[in-house]
Amino acid sequence: MAKKPNISEVKTTRELFSLMPPENAGLLIAEMHTQAKQAVLREIAATHQTVKLPVDRIVPFDDNPYQVLDNEEMDELVQSIKERGILSPLIVLPKPDDAHVFELISGHRRLFAAKKAGLKKVPAVVCNVSRDEAAIMVVDSNLHREHILPSEKAKAYKLRLDATKRQGKRTDLTFSPLDNKLNSSKELSKMVGESQAQIFRYIRLNQLNPDLLSLVDEGKIALRPAVELSYLSKDEQRDLFDTIESEDCTPSLAQAQQMRKLSEKGQLDMDAIFEMMTKPKANQQEKVTLAYQKLPVDKIRRYAGTEPTPQVVEDFLLKAVEHYCRYLQRQRDRDAR
Repeated sequence: MAKKPNISEVKTTRELFSLMPPENAGLLIAEMHTQAKQAVLREIAATHQTVKLPVDRIVPFDDNPYQVLDNEEMDELVQSIKERGILSPLIVLPKPDDAHVFELISGHRRLFAAKKAGLKKVPAVVCNVSRDEAAIMVVDSNLHREHILPSEKAKAYKLRLDATKRQGKRTDLTFSPLDNKLNSSKELSKMVGESQAQIFRYIRLNQLNPDLLSLVDEGKIALRPAVELSYLSKDEQRDLFDTIESEDCTPSLAQAQQMRKLSEKGQLDMDAIFEMMTKPKANQQEKVTLAYQKLPVDKIRRYAGTEPTPQVVEDFLLKAVEHYCRYLQRQRDRDAR
C-alpha cells in the first residue's frame, strides 16, 4: 500500500504536487490556518470521489492561459488513452449558470486526447471552490510542464497574481501569521524559480497584439525586445508587424528601445519604423564578413592564385566587386550613346 503524503509537513503547492497527482493536490490549494482545516486536507488527500462525465459537458475554464497542441506528443497521449484509458481523473468546476456543464480546471490535454480517441465519457473529480481558487488551481496544475510558451506564462502569471490579490491571502499552504503581508509576486517567484522582474516582464507581454505575441512564441522576437515593444500603441504595433512581414526582419533590443522612446515622444510613425527596421544591424554586417569563409577553397585558389586566407579572400573579393561595378558602368555608358 502506498504511503499517504504527510500534508502537515508541506509548505508550498509545488511540494504538494511532488507528493501526489495534481488533480488531488489541486483540491488542497486553499490556505489552511487551523488544525480543523488541516484535518480536512488530510481527509481529502486520502479519499476523493470520481465520476464519469460526458465529454460534451466539459468546457475549458474561461481564463485558461494554456494552449493544447495537436502534435506528436498528443498522438502518443491519444494512443496511451486508447490502450489504458485515462489514469488520472480530470478536475472540473460546475458552471454557475448551468449545473449540467463543467469548466475544466486540470486535464485540458487529456480531454482533447480523449475526444480524439473517441471516448464519450471521462473520469473527473468535481470540486466546489471559488473562481479565484479555481484560477490558481488552473495555473498551478500546469506549472510543472516542461515546455511553456511565453504567451502562456504571460497569461498564467497575471491570472494567478490577480486571483491571489483578490483573495487577500497567500495560497502556498504556509502557516505563518505574516502571510497576508507578503508580496504575492515574491511568492510566485519562489514557486516558478524566476525573478520577480522576469515575472513582470512576462506579464507585460499581455500588452502585445496577437501577431507580435505569436512571433515571441516562435522565438523570432526575444523577451526583452518584446517587453519594450509592449509599450507601443496598438497602431504602432500594427505598423511594426506590417514592416516585419514586408521586410522579413525583427527588431533588436536596441531598436525596440529606440521605438519605445520615439513612441513616448509621439514621434513613432510608419516611416520611422521602416527606417529603423531596414537599417543594417551590427550583427548582420558581421555575418556578411564571415560569409567569405564559406566559399569553396578550390574556387578561390583558381582565381586568387594564392593561399585563400581570410584577408586574401576579402581583398580579392573587394577588388572583384569594384572591377565589376566599373564594368556595369561602362555598359550603361555604352547603352546611353
